[in-house]
Amino acid sequence: REQILQLDKGEEVHPNIFPAQIAYNCIAQIGSYLDDGYTTEEAKMHNEGRKIMHADDMQVNCTCVRVPVYRSHSISLTVETEQEVSLDAIRQAIKNFPGVQLIEDHVPTPIETSNQDIVYVGRVRKDTSRANSISLWCCGDQIRKGAASNAVCIMTYLEKRR
Repeated sequence: REQILQLDKGEEVHPNIFPAQIAYNCIAQIGSYLDDGYTTEEAKMHNEGRKIMHADDMQVNCTCVRVPVYRSHSISLTVETEQEVSLDAIRQAIKNFPGVQLIEDHVPTPIETSNQDIVYVGRVRKDTSRANSISLWCCGDQIRKGAASNAVCIMTYLEKRR
């Protein structure tokens, strides 16, 4: 907020929290850099995805970007399947998945998912660069869905499996 006020007054901004000006800007660095050029946040995404999916061989590549929104995380996601899957089948799977809502009439944004327990998925499309790949855009409140309510959902799911 301070940077926005400075910029609106025509003043020069001197970053003091992030490595660059965050107002009206995006920074492709979250966390500190590791020896391989990735950041600590990117390494966490690489490892956590494998742990959650119980798939040590799952290939993950990402760039984490700090974006000045009040709340909610977003991800541009590409999924490669073993066999070709139709977009209709993917859309139906998203519709049937609890806690996820397929958005087809507009692009989901972080602001509309704030303070909600639902992850919005939109822009479902074929990845034209690779066979059997689908690209999606997802937004969700990292505090509600990423932590508190998600923990309850996971516990409920595990309890039902007993």
